[in-house]
Amino acid sequence: MSKGWSQRRACALVGLARGSYQPLVRGRNDEPVQDALRALTGRHPGWGFWKLHHRLRKNGLIINHKRTLRIYRALALNLPRRLKKRVLARVKQPLVVPVAANLCWSLDFTSDVLTDGRRFRTLNVLDDYNRQLLGVEIDFSLPASRVVQVLTRLIECYGCPAQLRTDNGPEFISARLSEWCEQQGVILHWIQPGKPTQNAYIERFNGSFRRELLDAHLFRSLAHVRQLVEEWMHDYNTQRPHQALNFMTPIEFKQAA
Repeated sequence: MSKGWSQRRACALVGLARGSYQPLVRGRNDEPVQDALRALTGRHPGWGFWKLHHRLRKNGLIINHKRTLRIYRALALNLPRRLKKRVLARVKQPLVVPVAANLCWSLDFTSDVLTDGRRFRTLNVLDDYNRQLLGVEIDFSLPASRVVQVLTRLIECYGCPAQLRTDNGPEFISARLSEWCEQQGVILHWIQPGKPTQNAYIERFNGSFRRELLDAHLFRSLAHVRQLVEEWMHDYNTQRPHQALNFMTPIEFKQAA
């Protein structure tokens, strides 16, 4: 370059690709950028490269993204790549219409908030045969161990189901629930991920549960939620006619069978 040759000619003479040429920049000091990057990542550890780069420019550093990226990589500030949790392949099975009670129970969660902003969850358990709501467990947290407790209590009241149908929530794919089902001789069937129609009975129930109860009330406390759910559950099982049951209630349909 000191002889006045162009970059193209200089690279051709020495046999280098033009893309590999790195011009010598004199007097460039990366320490201010390094200090600024370290300070930003210390305050915002979840920020990625582009957000950091634009924040540096907003803070007054005149720097292009290539230089920021070079320093960012040299300081090993790259965020770890998030690995998607893989779910075991689920076999597609048609939604079977049960011909008797306790052949299949469906389980699913819904959630809502109290008036003070705290979010609570409900575990809903439904008998697919007569659409009877067997139980609703309500709390701020419902881990797999709690699911097992609820199922154990329901079995004492209604007998043991042949199969449980659930989605792929962490509480349902846990080893705790799988071991319990194996001990009880219950088949645990997970629907395919992203296929809620394979659990249509409980999904249909959840819609009614949300419209008629969760969206219709403001809940002051968990005790208030449990009181209203208990009243609604009694009405649902004994008074509410179901078109799919020839307009009988779940209890009437079960008794008629």
